[in-house]
Amino acid sequence: MLRCAELGLTTQDLDQMTVGMVYDMLIEKMNDEEKYPIKGQPGTLKNFLEGGGKIG
Repeated sequence: MLRCAELGLTTQDLDQMTVGMVYDMLIEKMNDEEKYPIKGQPGTLKNFLEGGGKIG
């Protein structure tokens, strides 16, 4: 319940959610605070997908 309170979820909110939905929200909250040292260059995902998802 503590983690749900940190997310601002009420018991009424929880009545309409699955456990998986709550876990997903917690994971997203933790990811929002994460600092990633490497960032992709613009267009790299598009090139990756256009190439059939091949690495290298």
